[in-house]
Amino acid sequence: MRKSINHIYLIILLSALSSVAPMGVDTYLPSIPQIAKYFSVSIEKIELSLSIFLIGFAIGQIFGGPISDRYGRRKGSIIGLLGFSFFSFLIIFSTNIYELWLYRFFEAFFGGIVVVNAAASVRDRFHGKEAAKVFSLMGMVRSLAPMVAPFIGAFIIHFYSWKAVFIFLTVYSLVVAFLVYKDLEESFTYVKQNVFNSFKIVLSNYDAVKYMLVLGLSFGGFFILISKSSFIYIEHYGISTDYFPLFFGINFVVLMALIRVNVSLLKSFTTKQIVKFALLVQIVSGGLFLLNHESISLVFTVVLIACYMGVMAFVFGNCLALAIEFFPKNAGVASSVIGVLQFGLGAIVSSISLSFSNHTFLPIAISITISSILAILLLRK
Repeated sequence: MRKSINHIYLIILLSALSSVAPMGVDTYLPSIPQIAKYFSVSIEKIELSLSIFLIGFAIGQIFGGPISDRYGRRKGSIIGLLGFSFFSFLIIFSTNIYELWLYRFFEAFFGGIVVVNAAASVRDRFHGKEAAKVFSLMGMVRSLAPMVAPFIGAFIIHFYSWKAVFIFLTVYSLVVAFLVYKDLEESFTYVKQNVFNSFKIVLSNYDAVKYMLVLGLSFGGFFILISKSSFIYIEHYGISTDYFPLFFGINFVVLMALIRVNVSLLKSFTTKQIVKFALLVQIVSGGLFLLNHESISLVFTVVLIACYMGVMAFVFGNCLALAIEFFPKNAGVASSVIGVLQFGLGAIVSSISLSFSNHTFLPIAISITISSILAILLLRK
């Protein structure tokens, strides 16, 4: 790689690839109440589509890893982006909630095929702390997606119906597919391996799987707050959909700032130490949310959620770098396993939380606190 010429553009392009999931989720958040009214269902059924999206995204990565290692990062990305675009477009023709769930699942499935190629491309080019820094920089760029996406979604539904959100996602994925086709240089080295052996090699590495599970558990708490953000701000506090992106975006402003801090901390601390600190902050934030859930003010809610979500800046890139470093010849499969555990656990944890929904903050507070406690216990094991 010609680092002096292509380094910045490469990070931006790979960030666009890995932003498929946040774009697919966060542009959709402001329209959740509108979609619930359109299909005449409860808001919890629309929130469930977020968990379905995560399940599809996780399963897609199971197939995306072998595709990436066999056919390359470039071809794998294009296949996934075209599929994501097709099912995003189909969603606008949904006639009931079950069709919406089905199309969202397949939209996410192809999104999963896309995202493994971003992490694998980094592993092809960078190693150790350098990889952690690149993942952090990608996280900084990628954080623009969930910060900007709700504004885009709110802007769209201010003038048009919720269906226009999915037209936007269709166009977004086609534009990224064109850029990948035009500019992404192939970086993988083909090594003939049995797919099942590749998964076995990855899953039998205890240390790598430990970091993957830590990432998945922490992301579970993170995703609960994303999936319940419409309820917290729009339903509970009565914030209008036009102002919802401002409150939601605070989390990602903090996240971006802490990503920059993470890059600096890597000069003085190990990646594992930084992850431990982040998990402790999450436990304290979740615990305070739990203790005050009955009468918590809007300002305190914003602060605690921003603290919990913001320190994911210390978890994402560092756990990803720690886990994928073990697999120079199986980066695609390793990336897919990381994604499956991350988004699979996120779907499971958020689904459990949603199933106990009682229109209070109690299930949210309990779920995010337990997720982080389990993560730090696993990390210390």
